[in-house]
Amino acid sequence: MGNRFRTTLLLAALTVLIVWIGRLLGGPQGMAIALVFAVVMNFGSYWFSDKIVLAMYRAQPVDEREAPELYNMVRELAASAGLPMPKVYIIPSETPNAFATGRNPEHAVVAVTEGLLRLLSAHEVRGVLAHELAHIKNRDILIGTIAASLAGAIMFLADMARWAAIFGGFRGNDDEGEGAGGLIGTLILAIVAPIAAMLIQMAISRSREYLADETGARIAGHPESLASALEKLAVASQRIPMVEAKPATAHMFIVNPLSGRSLVNLFSTHPPIEERIRRLRSFAY
Repeated sequence: MGNRFRTTLLLAALTVLIVWIGRLLGGPQGMAIALVFAVVMNFGSYWFSDKIVLAMYRAQPVDEREAPELYNMVRELAASAGLPMPKVYIIPSETPNAFATGRNPEHAVVAVTEGLLRLLSAHEVRGVLAHELAHIKNRDILIGTIAASLAGAIMFLADMARWAAIFGGFRGNDDEGEGAGGLIGTLILAIVAPIAAMLIQMAISRSREYLADETGARIAGHPESLASALEKLAVASQRIPMVEAKPATAHMFIVNPLSGRSLVNLFSTHPPIEERIRRLRSFAY
């Protein structure tokens, strides 16, 4: 419940930030244009996200005949979660990782790497699959798209503010001081607003990861299976980074597929692995 409430507050914060910027720029028209533009762009990505990301990572579909153990695990866990059977894909990568995508539960995909299937035990694979099914159950792809739309609108408005400062901010009269003050305020807005939007969007992503861990542990019935899997994945992702991983899709994976650690957790799309494991081991089902 705490993570759901936190997500709601963060989405509200993004919305308030858009309204505030729109008012500072002097009118709702630019705000509306920015929001519509961001929504169209992001929901286009949302609608086709499964095809785009699966092609990007060369994921191949598998059926019950080709991967019986994996396919049956997904089917059993999906039934336990009250979800339709998603499509199952395997990514030809030695880096152990997994993600879920698809615009809704009826068009969902669960993808795991070959490295994950080789590294983890059957119980740990179940924990990972349950986590990914939890993302589908919690509608995290839709929530992430809404957050991206709002953040995109803010960045669009910040660009408008920068251009306004460059072409309009220098026309103020020196003896009034308003031109310089307005220019400085606009430049601060143009710099601070995108950073604030990015931080809020990343905080939403981290909150949804915590919620997916909690929901996934409930689906699998064994929090320790996911906790143990995360321990192994954290070590392996540092030892065998996914060279083909892109920053734009890093948030989709169960652990960050990019090599190297973030300078600070504030700028990460994933919560600290240690904290995720601690929370999982505090659950009792």
